[in-house]
Amino acid sequence: MNEDARTNIGTPTPAPAPNGSAELREQIERTRDELGRTVEALAAKADVKAQTKEKTAAVKDQAAEKAALVSGQIHEKAGQVAQLVKDKTPDPVLEKSVQAAAQVRERMAKASRYAADRAPDPLREKAEQAAAAARVNRTPLLAVGVAVAVFLLVRRGRGRR
Repeated sequence: MNEDARTNIGTPTPAPAPNGSAELREQIERTRDELGRTVEALAAKADVKAQTKEKTAAVKDQAAEKAALVSGQIHEKAGQVAQLVKDKTPDPVLEKSVQAAAQVRERMAKASRYAADRAPDPLREKAEQAAAAARVNRTPLLAVGVAVAVFLLVRRGRGRR
Protein backbone atom coordinates (compact mmCIF):
# COMPACT_ATOMS: atom_id res chain seq x y z
CA MET A 1 0.00 0.00 0.00
CA ASN A 2 1.47 3.34 -0.91
CA GLU A 3 1.50 6.54 1.16
CA ASP A 4 -1.40 8.16 -0.73
CA ALA A 5 -3.65 5.14 -0.21
CA ARG A 6 -2.97 5.14 3.58
CA THR A 7 -3.85 8.80 4.02
CA ASN A 8 -7.13 8.42 2.13
CA ILE A 9 -8.48 5.54 4.23
CA GLY A 10 -11.81 6.51 5.78
CA THR A 11 -12.19 9.71 3.85
CA PRO A 12 -14.79 9.86 1.10
CA THR A 13 -13.48 10.17 -2.37
CA PRO A 14 -14.85 13.23 -4.07
CA ALA A 15 -17.38 12.47 -6.75
CA PRO A 16 -16.65 13.65 -10.24
CA ALA A 17 -18.00 17.07 -10.92
CA PRO A 18 -21.60 16.85 -12.09
CA ASN A 19 -22.39 18.08 -15.55
CA GLY A 20 -25.79 19.57 -14.89
CA SER A 21 -27.88 21.12 -12.17
CA ALA A 22 -30.09 18.00 -11.97
CA GLU A 23 -27.05 15.86 -11.19
CA LEU A 24 -25.89 18.43 -8.64
CA ARG A 25 -29.28 18.39 -6.90
CA GLU A 26 -29.29 14.59 -6.89
CA GLN A 27 -25.78 14.50 -5.39
CA ILE A 28 -26.82 17.05 -2.73
CA GLU A 29 -29.89 14.96 -1.86
CA ARG A 30 -27.80 11.79 -1.50
CA THR A 31 -25.31 13.63 0.68
CA ARG A 32 -28.15 14.97 2.87
CA ASP A 33 -29.57 11.46 3.25
CA GLU A 34 -26.19 10.06 4.24
CA LEU A 35 -25.61 12.93 6.62
CA GLY A 36 -29.07 12.42 8.14
CA ARG A 37 -28.43 8.73 8.73
CA THR A 38 -25.03 9.51 10.23
CA VAL A 39 -26.54 12.11 12.58
CA GLU A 40 -29.29 9.66 13.63
CA ALA A 41 -26.72 6.96 14.34
CA LEU A 42 -24.61 9.35 16.41
CA ALA A 43 -27.69 10.56 18.29
CA ALA A 44 -28.67 6.97 19.09
CA LYS A 45 -25.17 6.26 20.43
CA ALA A 46 -25.27 9.43 22.52
CA ASP A 47 -28.76 8.72 23.96
CA VAL A 48 -27.66 7.11 27.21
CA LYS A 49 -31.16 7.21 28.71
CA ALA A 50 -32.64 5.13 25.88
CA GLN A 51 -29.72 2.69 26.00
CA THR A 52 -30.19 2.33 29.75
CA LYS A 53 -33.91 1.64 29.32
CA GLU A 54 -33.20 -1.00 26.69
CA LYS A 55 -30.54 -2.64 28.83
CA THR A 56 -32.81 -2.55 31.89
CA ALA A 57 -35.65 -4.17 29.95
CA ALA A 58 -33.32 -6.89 28.70
CA VAL A 59 -31.98 -7.60 32.19
CA LYS A 60 -35.52 -7.63 33.60
CA ASP A 61 -36.62 -10.15 30.97
CA GLN A 62 -33.61 -12.36 31.72
CA ALA A 63 -34.33 -12.20 35.46
CA ALA A 64 -37.97 -13.16 34.90
CA GLU A 65 -36.92 -16.12 32.75
CA LYS A 66 -34.42 -17.31 35.36
CA ALA A 67 -36.98 -16.88 38.15
CA ALA A 68 -39.50 -18.97 36.24
CA LEU A 69 -36.87 -21.63 35.59
CA VAL A 70 -35.77 -21.76 39.23
CA SER A 71 -39.38 -21.81 40.42
CA GLY A 72 -40.08 -24.79 38.19
CA GLN A 73 -37.00 -26.57 39.48
CA ILE A 74 -38.04 -25.92 43.10
CA HIS A 75 -41.51 -27.30 42.51
CA GLU A 76 -40.04 -30.35 40.80
CA LYS A 77 -37.61 -30.98 43.66
CA ALA A 78 -40.37 -30.48 46.24
CA GLY A 79 -42.46 -33.09 44.45
CA GLN A 80 -39.53 -35.50 44.40
CA VAL A 81 -38.86 -34.93 48.11
CA ALA A 82 -42.54 -35.44 48.93
CA GLN A 83 -42.57 -38.71 47.00
CA LEU A 84 -39.32 -39.84 48.63
CA VAL A 85 -40.65 -39.09 52.10
CA LYS A 86 -43.89 -40.87 51.27
CA ASP A 87 -41.98 -43.91 49.98
CA LYS A 88 -39.67 -44.07 53.03
CA THR A 89 -42.38 -43.47 55.63
CA PRO A 90 -43.87 -46.60 57.21
CA ASP A 91 -47.59 -47.23 56.63
CA PRO A 92 -48.65 -46.71 60.27
CA VAL A 93 -47.00 -43.28 60.23
CA LEU A 94 -48.74 -42.39 56.97
CA GLU A 95 -52.08 -43.49 58.41
CA LYS A 96 -51.52 -41.41 61.53
CA SER A 97 -50.55 -38.40 59.42
CA VAL A 98 -53.67 -38.83 57.27
CA GLN A 99 -55.80 -38.99 60.43
CA ALA A 100 -54.01 -35.96 61.87
CA ALA A 101 -54.50 -34.07 58.62
CA ALA A 102 -58.21 -34.87 58.68
CA GLN A 103 -58.47 -33.66 62.27
CA VAL A 104 -56.54 -30.51 61.41
CA ARG A 105 -58.84 -29.86 58.44
CA GLU A 106 -61.91 -30.33 60.60
CA ARG A 107 -60.62 -28.05 63.34
CA MET A 108 -59.46 -25.48 60.82
CA ALA A 109 -62.92 -25.44 59.27
CA LYS A 110 -64.48 -24.81 62.68
CA ALA A 111 -61.90 -22.14 63.50
CA SER A 112 -62.40 -20.56 60.10
CA ARG A 113 -66.14 -20.33 60.56
CA TYR A 114 -65.66 -18.90 64.05
CA ALA A 115 -63.07 -16.37 62.86
CA ALA A 116 -65.14 -15.38 59.82
CA ASP A 117 -68.05 -14.55 62.07
CA ARG A 118 -65.99 -12.34 64.39
CA ALA A 119 -63.04 -10.99 62.34
CA PRO A 120 -62.96 -7.47 60.86
CA ASP A 121 -62.94 -7.19 57.05
CA PRO A 122 -59.23 -6.25 56.55
CA LEU A 123 -58.12 -9.19 58.67
CA ARG A 124 -60.46 -11.53 56.80
CA GLU A 125 -58.99 -10.38 53.46
CA LYS A 126 -55.44 -11.08 54.66
CA ALA A 127 -56.48 -14.52 55.86
CA GLU A 128 -58.04 -15.28 52.48
CA GLN A 129 -54.81 -14.25 50.75
CA ALA A 130 -52.76 -16.52 53.03
CA ALA A 131 -55.14 -19.43 52.39
CA ALA A 132 -54.87 -18.90 48.63
CA ALA A 133 -51.06 -18.92 48.87
CA ALA A 134 -51.18 -22.15 50.89
CA ARG A 135 -53.45 -23.76 48.29
CA VAL A 136 -51.06 -22.80 45.49
CA ASN A 137 -48.07 -24.27 47.36
CA ARG A 138 -49.86 -27.33 48.72
CA THR A 139 -47.28 -29.95 47.69
CA PRO A 140 -44.26 -28.25 49.31
CA LEU A 141 -46.28 -27.56 52.46
CA LEU A 142 -47.42 -31.18 52.68
CA ALA A 143 -43.85 -32.38 52.11
CA VAL A 144 -42.61 -30.16 54.93
CA GLY A 145 -45.45 -31.33 57.19
CA VAL A 146 -44.71 -34.99 56.54
CA ALA A 147 -40.99 -34.41 57.04
CA VAL A 148 -41.64 -32.70 60.38
CA ALA A 149 -43.96 -35.51 61.46
CA VAL A 150 -41.37 -38.15 60.54
CA PHE A 151 -38.64 -36.18 62.31
CA LEU A 152 -40.74 -35.90 65.47
CA LEU A 153 -41.66 -39.58 65.43
CA VAL A 154 -38.04 -40.66 64.90
CA ARG A 155 -36.89 -38.32 67.65
CA ARG A 156 -39.59 -39.58 69.97
CA GLY A 157 -38.66 -43.20 69.19
CA ARG A 158 -34.97 -42.57 69.93
CA GLY A 159 -35.82 -40.79 73.17
CA ARG A 160 -37.47 -43.90 74.60
CA ARG A 161 -34.37 -46.08 74.18
